[in-house]
Amino acid sequence: MAEQERHGAYPPIAEHGLIGDLRTAALVAVDGSVDWFCAPRFDSPSVFGALLDAREGGRWRIAPVADGEATYHQFYFPDTNVLVTRMLTEDGIVEVQDFMPLLRPKDEAHRQRLVRRVVCVRGRMPMRMGIAPRMDYGRAPHEARATAYGAEFAGPAGALALRTRVPLRVEGRDAHGEFTLSAGESAAFVLEDAREDTGGTSAAEVEELFLGTVAYWRGWLSRSGYAGRWRERVHRSVLTLKLLTHEPSGAVIAAPTLGLPERVGGERNWDYRYVWIRDAAFSLYALLRLGFTEEADAFTGWLTRLLRKACVSGEGGPLRALYTIDGEAVREEVVLDHWEGYRGSAPCRVGNGAKDQLQLDIFGELIDSVYLFNKYGKGISYEAWTDLCTLLDWLLDHWDQPDESIWETRAGRQRHTYSRLMCWVAVERMVRVARQRGLPGDLGRWMATRDTMYRQIIEEGWDEEAGTFTQRLRPGDCAEAEEAVGGDAVVDAALLLMPMVKFLSPTDPRFLGTVEAIRRDLVADSLVFRYDPRLSPDGLEGAEGTFSICSFWWVEALTRAGDVEGARLALEKMFTYANHVGLYAEQIGPTGEQLGNFPQAFTHLALISAAVNLDRQLGG
Repeated sequence: MAEQERHGAYPPIAEHGLIGDLRTAALVAVDGSVDWFCAPRFDSPSVFGALLDAREGGRWRIAPVADGEATYHQFYFPDTNVLVTRMLTEDGIVEVQDFMPLLRPKDEAHRQRLVRRVVCVRGRMPMRMGIAPRMDYGRAPHEARATAYGAEFAGPAGALALRTRVPLRVEGRDAHGEFTLSAGESAAFVLEDAREDTGGTSAAEVEELFLGTVAYWRGWLSRSGYAGRWRERVHRSVLTLKLLTHEPSGAVIAAPTLGLPERVGGERNWDYRYVWIRDAAFSLYALLRLGFTEEADAFTGWLTRLLRKACVSGEGGPLRALYTIDGEAVREEVVLDHWEGYRGSAPCRVGNGAKDQLQLDIFGELIDSVYLFNKYGKGISYEAWTDLCTLLDWLLDHWDQPDESIWETRAGRQRHTYSRLMCWVAVERMVRVARQRGLPGDLGRWMATRDTMYRQIIEEGWDEEAGTFTQRLRPGDCAEAEEAVGGDAVVDAALLLMPMVKFLSPTDPRFLGTVEAIRRDLVADSLVFRYDPRLSPDGLEGAEGTFSICSFWWVEALTRAGDVEGARLALEKMFTYANHVGLYAEQIGPTGEQLGNFPQAFTHLALISAAVNLDRQLGG
């Protein structure tokens, strides 16, 4: 297949909606194709992976027979995560309703199903369905066979059953069916584990699942405490964060995908289906801001179990940057070299090498989230407090060393200002909690180290000549670090968090100088780069897009600094970069395209924080 023809088989990353059941998720393209689905969990091998290899990845598509003449529109059923893909031809209009049933919270009887209901709205529409599973990232063989209820796909990686009343024919490893619907008629397809039999596919049964799932999502969202100017945007973001939650464990993953490129054709392609301590801690903050204390409580429970294990074993320093959903170490990076990658963006990596990095900033992000939970949630237990004290003891002995920090660079460890900032946050919040609750702790040592950290940031992180805080502390190099490249005044968008974590006043001249340096070096209209890799090499080839979380941090920084009109304009512009259903990937490319894993929890939680704070300043 010619290069252009092959790449044309890949829709833009943004042309997908997300559905899920709080255990896993699926991406559905605007043309009715399920292009990504891992089962039974987010981090399980894929069943459909056309997103990363259009020929060999596998997909499940429902479309009009007159496909080439059809137009498509996609939207969410209001206040839910039920996705509707509308297909229009001269013959009529049909809608495909995609959802994974959720009937009640923490349902011990939950059965995982991917339901696709096709409803004819107008006219008479000939349709076709084609399902091509490719289990274990397309590596495991399987056999397909017709059954009385539809079709079954079985092999060493497992067995799936497709239940439908539409007659199917099996061709090789795949199944196909054609059917025609007139106005008011519907057809349903239910994909599930072949060992389960969760019921038939009659119109009444599927309608019951649909209504139950709609009621679940609307009931959950009704707990939101947000009623501001950007209600639809904020609620879509919090619904997305909820989809990235693993309900049985309380874990929150960074994204449901792997391998989506930060630059098409480049090597910056990572597996994000894990729990980043940083991302999950920020997510907890966003959920608390909107009143979702049950989710915050569940994640804190996950975190408490993780800390207990880490403190007992002392493994990983004692805290790793990322974990599996079960709180275990993430597997080594391996390459799916049989897949070409999204539009030729290889390698496709499973696992993540950042698991072995030292990221000192995560201590601050984690402890800050615990502080907020202790303040606005149920409060932490004595056992959790003693584990945090053990964690802090390790940090007090190791904080003043180079690390890879928030952006997980692969160019060697550096003395990052942001990491020092978050180490300060860790100690400062522990002091606060101890005083608020009267909890035991070595406050004298804690406060002395906290003040040493503060002075180091002020003295070594500030460039007087440039009038800005810098990405790295001076004096510069350590034996573990690569030779520093570029001038001392290299800035980093992560420094926008300084007033948000209460290190400086947002109107402090030092912070305002940093804002202006970031505006000059990293801001392109409302879009913000995280750093300049030409001045601060990160060990990887090629450029990347602007980081959407940084763009929302920019909004919040402007808000806090008093530039409310500038913040509002930047926020409204960022809204225009969302996809058609309000979702964001990790980055925005040079021509406005969404890049990186999709959707990204980090981005959506930053949107929530920026909107809530700006609302407050505007009198909302």
